[in-house]
Amino acid sequence: MNPASTHTLPAAPTRREFLLQAGGGFAGLALADLLSTDARAASPLTAKPSHFQAKAKHCVFLFMNGGPSQVDTFDPKPALAKFHGTPYTGEAKVGSNGRAVGHLMQSPFEFQQHGQSGLPISSLFPNIARFADDLCVIRSLHADTAAHASGCLQMNTGSIFIGKPSLGAWLNYGLGSANQNLPGFVVMTDPRGGPIGSASNWTAGYMPAAYQGTLFRSGVSPLLDLATPKGTDERTQRRSLDLLKKLNEAHLQMRPDDTELAARIESYELAYRMQSEALHAVDLAGESEATREMYGINDPRTADFGRKCLLTRRLIEKGVRFIQLYSGGGHLEETWDGHSDCIANHKLHAAETDRPIAALIADLKRTGLWEETLLVWGGEFGRTPTSEGVGKQGRDHNWHGFSMWLAGAGVQGGQAVGATDELGFKAVEERCHVSDLHATILRLMGVDHERLSYLNQGLNQRLTGVEEHHVLRKVLA
Repeated sequence: MNPASTHTLPAAPTRREFLLQAGGGFAGLALADLLSTDARAASPLTAKPSHFQAKAKHCVFLFMNGGPSQVDTFDPKPALAKFHGTPYTGEAKVGSNGRAVGHLMQSPFEFQQHGQSGLPISSLFPNIARFADDLCVIRSLHADTAAHASGCLQMNTGSIFIGKPSLGAWLNYGLGSANQNLPGFVVMTDPRGGPIGSASNWTAGYMPAAYQGTLFRSGVSPLLDLATPKGTDERTQRRSLDLLKKLNEAHLQMRPDDTELAARIESYELAYRMQSEALHAVDLAGESEATREMYGINDPRTADFGRKCLLTRRLIEKGVRFIQLYSGGGHLEETWDGHSDCIANHKLHAAETDRPIAALIADLKRTGLWEETLLVWGGEFGRTPTSEGVGKQGRDHNWHGFSMWLAGAGVQGGQAVGATDELGFKAVEERCHVSDLHATILRLMGVDHERLSYLNQGLNQRLTGVEEHHVLRKVLA
């Protein structure tokens, strides 16, 4: 046990221990100082070179928490109209947790072809459909779990088990941040609650805690306590922080492997640097009325997600590397988890997000940030083409085949990649595992998923694991 971690005094060293410490200790003082100086000079988030040149410098993950239905959004299935109301007799596993399986159910939403590409998009997304030629819909996603908690974990960390670093943490670790005055990884959850698993979805896992996501609150005040306390001038605050840092670093020298402590030290400095830049970044008061209207901030239905999308654009302007926005929080119908009535559920959540997402795309194009920003849209899995019980409009979980889309920097838009079967149960063409999606996202950000590793417990760990996974080349422009 490390004596410094107890409240008792250590035993006196033996003569041999004293000589060893005296001989090696004095020589080690200079090295320790150099190492600590380097640690102070180089933030964990210092920008690092990518493996190869890439257009994308920022990534925005629009996470539709709960699992949106692919057959009601981006994967039209005419055969469902033909077999609507008939029992399903195929081989795909249907049903979770003993829920009743009803009949095949067609989508009530009309699919139309949009843009020059003719990409089919459901009537749920009239605003996003204007940018059809920018979207690359992957229709052949599949995951390893039907449970929300493990599904969210896999989509965020590549593993169904708690404790692995998230995608944002890997990008922070591999690329650093372009702005040392703001977090490199920002998370904004739904006011109705966060995803099941909470902070496990944006953790740094076994990496230093500095790489983990920083949670911004919902509402008009995403960050609290950034203002300098009344009666405290900048000089006094700086001297207090310097003393606190000196004491913490002395404490850290006796616990060099405590990344939580190291991250806490860095967090004080980051909070100090954020006082001016972050306050400006999250203050939307200076935005024009036309911009607020475009994002739907004046409409109670779209106000929250619209505010988060506008804040996302401002954070990208400031150089933040990875931003994740959650639509849907809490449980069941408060998320995209449409067990009872998938139709009403998807109408609600699509109406909350369609306009803000389209506004973000338009704004990124207007500001020139589109050419360096990657957008990812999707949830932890999809939904079955069957109803959940006879005469009901709910849909159950489907992890065998579902859709997501990518757009922006480096993406070949106006296309659908892969396919599910005739009814939309299972990915059958150009199957894309969640880890293949991660490999593709990393590639678009300039990172080789096989070269990005972190040594933990004697193993070089990777986001995409040890199994063979591939970049979806058709996605790349």
